[in-house]
Amino acid sequence: MKKTNLKIILTLLLFINVTINYGQDFSFKNYDWQEKPNKIEIPTLYKDSKEVILDCTEKIEIVVTGNSAKQYHLKHEKIFINSDEAIERNNKIYISFGNNETILMNKVRVLLKNGTIITLKPEDIKEEIDKERGLKYNYFAVNGLEKGAIIEKIYLLEENPDLKGNTIKMQAELPISNLNFQLIYPKNLVFKTKTYNGLSNPTFNDNEIDGKTVLTINEKDITALDDDEKYSNWDVQIKLFRYKLDANNNNGAKNLYNYKEFATNVHNRINTALDKKEQKSIEDFCATITKSNDEQEQIWNIENKIKKTITFERFIDSKENLTEIIKSKQANEVDILKLYKAVLKNFKIENNVVFTTSRYKIPFDKDFESYENLNDFLLYFPNIKKYLSPKEIEFRIPLFPKYLGNNYGLFIKEKEFAGTTMAISDINFIEIPGTEISHDYMDIVVDFTKDIANPNITSKLSFGGYSGLNMQPVKDFYPAEQYQTILKNIAENYSVKTEYKTLTASNDGVENIGKKPFVLDLTFEGKELIQMAGDKYLFSIGQIIGRQMEFYQENKRVLPVEIDYPHFYTRKIKIILPQGATIQNLEKFNMDFKTNINNKTEAAFISNYNKKDNEIVVENTEYYNIINYPLSCFEDYKAVINAAADFNKIVVILSN
Repeated sequence: MKKTNLKIILTLLLFINVTINYGQDFSFKNYDWQEKPNKIEIPTLYKDSKEVILDCTEKIEIVVTGNSAKQYHLKHEKIFINSDEAIERNNKIYISFGNNETILMNKVRVLLKNGTIITLKPEDIKEEIDKERGLKYNYFAVNGLEKGAIIEKIYLLEENPDLKGNTIKMQAELPISNLNFQLIYPKNLVFKTKTYNGLSNPTFNDNEIDGKTVLTINEKDITALDDDEKYSNWDVQIKLFRYKLDANNNNGAKNLYNYKEFATNVHNRINTALDKKEQKSIEDFCATITKSNDEQEQIWNIENKIKKTITFERFIDSKENLTEIIKSKQANEVDILKLYKAVLKNFKIENNVVFTTSRYKIPFDKDFESYENLNDFLLYFPNIKKYLSPKEIEFRIPLFPKYLGNNYGLFIKEKEFAGTTMAISDINFIEIPGTEISHDYMDIVVDFTKDIANPNITSKLSFGGYSGLNMQPVKDFYPAEQYQTILKNIAENYSVKTEYKTLTASNDGVENIGKKPFVLDLTFEGKELIQMAGDKYLFSIGQIIGRQMEFYQENKRVLPVEIDYPHFYTRKIKIILPQGATIQNLEKFNMDFKTNINNKTEAAFISNYNKKDNEIVVENTEYYNIINYPLSCFEDYKAVINAAADFNKIVVILSN
């Protein structure tokens, strides 16, 4: 049996459409650095910079021989090191290559200011093990670095060609003085290309290399773009170049790697006719699934049954049929989709398969048809407008990985024509569940009546949607004693480190994901939140809403704001004082910060209080209705974020 995954299955047309009777060695096979390099002059613009990429040369060449193709990928960089931070950052140069790549050349050397050249040898390659993540890394250990030095590194790889779609990043966290990129391919091939975020368009030359087209992009003085701004999406804001093979003039093939063919291939692969044995297996499997008249609940029951019964393993062998999938209790990508489709068909539930990609890597560009957009998948249910993630065990409808939402996707639907089902595809937007599900509630009572120096605090904390998802599965994967310790760690985020009088959780466990919010009930003594100042009591009341993110950015904001998902917080705090006690600083509870976009409030922190006799009730709401906030409203957005942090610092003054 062959190992099967969607990328292999759905790109079978690779060489069928690219049959070329042409072959030659790649043009830069003799490329190398200068053995005795000329002195490198640092441009005036960068003489005081801490670290600069002086030169970046990148070449990708596609070579076709008969019915096979290879890609050769060269990258050559010279990096100016001019600070202690740069020396520290570059004392290890990590080697990161894929399993399908053959390293033809990998060299590193250091050019010192005095002309000395330190060339690293293969024996300088070290190994580092990340025990926590179970990963192993190889790296060059770079010694002798000093300010003013230049690191020169070069690698050459033999790879499988990126014909179905590829993206090259042409901006970095360091400034780039000079960048030269070339894509080299046989003249009879036609590539579709697109540039992003101000990158210049490529030029094409059919005369530079015999029988080849050379696509070139040259850029000078590309500014650095830091990847350290909170709530941002750096990978989609930098200068990018995308390309894919679109036509082969030798055989007349056009519009290669199009979504219509992709949708047809997917449909045919996962909607196979069932024999009697398979049909019986599906019917028996479905008979064990709890029935419901509510479609969302029925889908939840189906998802829960499959995820508790079938283990998803991306790289295992495909099973011969659905009977084997159910019997073995294992499935790869294709198998799991086949199983879901068969079960949903048995329950007569309409669904679409949706292919998309992470918006934090290469977002789905609806105007650039590329298989690179189709790296992951969901199931969509048009009757209830909800999504299901077939692979991730901890998710349940309507929750799915956040990085796949707020993004476009290819929706593959089934239509019947003359008794035969066919695939119809459309590009639509994937909405992330909003504040109607990701809504947190806090109901807190602070009772000073028995002891003003040690109030009794009762908190009921409810976490909905994605924030509840972070906690709910834990119960099912840890023993009871360890789970109680985890609950205590969670509670300490919303109180102080103390012994709790009571600490209980409800709606925990996988059975409640997507259905009910995770609820934490706790009571504790608040003496750790009290400080004495003479005869007055200083109570750090703001801490009981939990630690809040502070957002104080010294440098000018460059990137627009992008958050993971919409979220809403509703908080109510009741303070009960002893008879005759007084309280000061209540005015600090009055806060009103909003972010308006197109005359609509999309983010806010609003707080106020009401005092009646010896009771004070503080209520506040904080919400973020949308995911993307333009740079123009950044200051207003930052004010909303910081309002919650400022509330967390509020201290009231009590006295008898």
